[in-house]
Amino acid sequence: MAARPGTGAGERVGVRPLLLAAFGLTALVDLGSLAAGYDPGHLVAKPLLMPLLAGYAALSGAPRLLVAALLFGWGGDVLLLSDAEPAFLAGMGSFAAGHVCYLVLFRARGTHQPFLLAGYGVALTTTVASLWPDLPADLRVPVAGYSLLLTAMAYRAGSRFGLVTGLGGGLFMLSDTLIATGVANWPQPPRPDLWIMLTYIAAQTLLVTGTLRALEARPCPAATYGEVRSTTP
Repeated sequence: MAARPGTGAGERVGVRPLLLAAFGLTALVDLGSLAAGYDPGHLVAKPLLMPLLAGYAALSGAPRLLVAALLFGWGGDVLLLSDAEPAFLAGMGSFAAGHVCYLVLFRARGTHQPFLLAGYGVALTTTVASLWPDLPADLRVPVAGYSLLLTAMAYRAGSRFGLVTGLGGGLFMLSDTLIATGVANWPQPPRPDLWIMLTYIAAQTLLVTGTLRALEARPCPAATYGEVRSTTP
């Protein structure tokens, strides 16, 4: 029997809240496991987070670049479950690819904001200069390059896609700075992994929410719209 017109769209709409609820529940399990020091819960929950959020974004009509950024984040999440340095570098590379997706996505609209750019520039310079002496020698250049890319993403998110998206970019910077201070053996707060994941989950959620709201409120011009928003039925 042929499906009724609109059935597929209706099914997608029905699945979206389920995916969002599953993402929220998985986030609570992950954060609760970290707070309790229960490593198996974190090892199970962490790899599920970004696929669930990416599925929700895709069914919400998100740009393909946004979905790709989340999936690159998933790759980084999985790789960083290992403490080995090659896995750390590969995970950083996966996150860097996600930031490139965000950068391309955010280029299509908005205007430059010199004061915001200056603020992010100061933050980048101060952070890298402070961490540099304490980082392992073979990680200094990769961390500095990644920090530049992350800062560019955070700036463009705030200057091009509004406050919510900008907050997401800023929290992403905070989360990765916490990771970098751990690599540099700086003093850490209690349960540092909890704070890293809390800011990271919030960052990705705000990037998704802010992007979807911005595109819904003010679609991009027709000439560039196909670059940033999926047209797949």
